[in-house]
Amino acid sequence: MSLPEVPPADDVTTGWWDATREHRLMVQECTQCGHLQHPPRAVCTACSSMDHLELRETAGTGEVDACTVIHRAPRPDVDVPYTVARVRLTEGPLILTRLVDGDQWAIGDQVNVGWTDLPDGRALPVFH
Repeated sequence: MSLPEVPPADDVTTGWWDATREHRLMVQECTQCGHLQHPPRAVCTACSSMDHLELRETAGTGEVDACTVIHRAPRPDVDVPYTVARVRLTEGPLILTRLVDGDQWAIGDQVNVGWTDLPDGRALPVFH
């Protein structure tokens, strides 16, 4: 799998990216209302709190909620086909990711997190 371009860490995402270096999948939790969200944001999408957001580790398991197979490469160095999916984590939030180790994915398939290491030490979650 060719490595995608990823954004640099910023004030909101640094903790999330740091956890990926240890292959830990995190979601953001609002300790004011209990809402879980991904990706990390500066504000809770449920109650609009900006002061009660923390990272919480997930089990790294979930279910395929939607998926599609990409047959046309976005860049010449990207191998096709590959599967992009929306996975609903066991804890509830959705994550947009790649599905690997298979080509016959279906909505409802149970998946587990794996990792694609990046040259800078960070890692991207993928699901098997």
